[in-house]
Amino acid sequence: MLTRKARLWVILIAVILLFWTIYQGVYEISAAVVLMIGFLIWGYFREGTVVMAAREFHAKNYEEAEILLREIEDPDRLGRHRRGFYEFIYGNLELHKHNYEEAEKHFQIASRFPLRNQNDKAIVLVHLANINLRKKDKEKAKAYVEKAKTFKISARVKNIIEKIESEI
Repeated sequence: MLTRKARLWVILIAVILLFWTIYQGVYEISAAVVLMIGFLIWGYFREGTVVMAAREFHAKNYEEAEILLREIEDPDRLGRHRRGFYEFIYGNLELHKHNYEEAEKHFQIASRFPLRNQNDKAIVLVHLANINLRKKDKEKAKAYVEKAKTFKISARVKNIIEKIESEI
């Protein structure tokens, strides 16, 4: 859970440590440092800053969350679970900015990836139903609501689904 800048600093320190351990002839530690550098690089591409962005989003620091998500240059490289959260958070940020077309795009992508639990999956579908209700596409909204009902959902989400059904 490091930003790009923090990872680069840690890698720089690790490279200095690597050269020092090679100079000292302590090759076991050198191998461990190489593994650590490899793990940091792997984590940058597979994990990104999604967890940090989620923390900022839940704290209602939307600008900071968006900055952290924009730090991820290629979301396709993220792991499956991280990609789902990336799209979920980005969809919520776009929804917060009233950019419904972009929000719908991100929520549709998020619906194809695993999320934390079935309730989160249902929330994505509820958001899609709401967006389509705004666009006056009641058939799509109804389809999303029916799909959301198939998941194990909380009472809060069930209440939202009932409100959407009454509007349909």
